[in-house]
This record gives sequence, C-alpha cells and structure tokens, in this order.
Amino acid sequence: MKAPIGTAAVAKHGFWYAHRFLILRRISQLFIIALFLLGPVFGIWLIKGNLANSLILDTVPLSDPFIFIQLLFAGHIPEANAIIGVAIVLFFYFLVGGRAYCSWVCPINIITDTAAWLRRKFSINTHTSIPKGLRLVILAAALLTPLVISFVAWELFNPVSMVNRGIIFGIGYGWLVLVAIFLFDLFVVRHGWCGHICPMGAFYGLIGKASRTKVTAANREQCDNCGDCYMVCPEPQVLKGPLKGESKGIGPLISDNDCTNCGRCIDVCAPDVFKITMQR
Repeated sequence: MKAPIGTAAVAKHGFWYAHRFLILRRISQLFIIALFLLGPVFGIWLIKGNLANSLILDTVPLSDPFIFIQLLFAGHIPEANAIIGVAIVLFFYFLVGGRAYCSWVCPINIITDTAAWLRRKFSINTHTSIPKGLRLVILAAALLTPLVISFVAWELFNPVSMVNRGIIFGIGYGWLVLVAIFLFDLFVVRHGWCGHICPMGAFYGLIGKASRTKVTAANREQCDNCGDCYMVCPEPQVLKGPLKGESKGIGPLISDNDCTNCGRCIDVCAPDVFKITMQR
C-alpha cells in the first residue's frame, strides 16, 4: 500500500518544509479576506472595495483587469484610478505569474483544494471528461456578452464576488453555487471548476504567459518516480514535459501558463526536484 502523499518529504525535511507553500497560500487567502472585513466589521479601513476594484489606504488603487475589460465592453468610461489600478495588477502578475491569482488570492481555491484532498483521501475516482478548451470558450463569452447587452453578466455568476458579498452582507443563494462547485470537483471532475470552467483562471493564465516567476524541475535527474507531484498538482499535465522530457530536448522549466505557481510539487517532493526561479 502506497504511503500518503508527502510522507517521504515530511520524513526527510519535516512537516513545515513539506507543507510550507500550502500553509503560506492559506495565510495569503485568509489574510486578504480579513483585510476586506476589517472595514465593515471593525471600522478599520486599510482597504476599501473588493477583489474587483479596491483602494488601499485611500491611496493605491487596484483593479481586476478581467472585470475592467468587461466594463469597457459594456460602454463604461474608466476613471484614471481604474486604469492605474489595472496597470499595477498587470505588472504584479507579470512578475509572479498570472495564475498565481488562482492559488494565492482566489478564495474559491480553498473549496476546490478541499474537494481534491477528499478525493485523494477517500479514493474517489471518476472519469468524466471535459475539454480543457471549455474555459477559453466561457472566457470569450464572458468578455463578449457585455458588447451585446451592455452589462457585465459574469458578475451574476462569479463565485469570487459571491464570497466577498456573502462574508460582508450575507451570502444568500450564493451558498448553493459554492456547494455546487465543491460537489462538482468532489464527485464529477478533479479540479473541474478551476481547471476546466472558470474564465478568470483562463484569463489570468493568458496574462501570465510571459511572467518572470516559474517553477522548474531543476533537479529532474533525482526524480524517484513516486508520483506525489502529479497527485497534488491542480494542472498535472504541465509537469510531464519538464520532468520527463529530457530525452526529447524539453527543458526543465514549466513554461505552460496553466501552472498556478502553487508550489505543492515543491512541498511534497522528497528529492527536491522542483524549485521556483525568476527568469531574466
């Protein structure tokens, strides 16, 4: 019987080392939620707004470029602060990787990661197939719909916005959406929402294509074929070439923009095959 994922990493490096990226991601996600709660709950307005549009200390604007483009297509004329906010966010994700939003910021990731953990723990295996390109189709629909109806329709279904509104004002029917995502990932498709449907993930993957921060299988010759990295990776297809493609002339750098830079492959790898690198 195979040992639980990460057992060898814990034995070799200790619990913190084998879970550090996971723990830091949870701290990041919960800290961001807490920042938005400080104002409405305690009257401490370090940040105002939400993940779509916010203002830090009444000075630094941040604007989600995905929502920004939809607003443009809906006919809204952006204010200078919104443009500055988009530029700041784009530059940040150019440095750290677009889909780092999915693993380090998005609160839905906590839900989908929990579903993935339960699938592994209880050996829930399903074989439902969804084309990877579906989220690109949904992304195109989300961006083009405002051109037709002059309204940002995606915000009616956006679970990230539902979490934000729900924590502050009461989530209402939004709970049904979150439960549906959890059950979908648990019983239908592994990482189904983030990996196959969510247009925000697709969008941030595109804008992070040329990002500077990448994961690399720098020590791939030390791989012992345990498979733990494949089991914990939300986009395991991005690992195969860099990890096993040396004979085909494929470099160790994970350049696929589906990579979320979550760092879990680094956590669970006892031989230290993976590391994060900054490209020049």
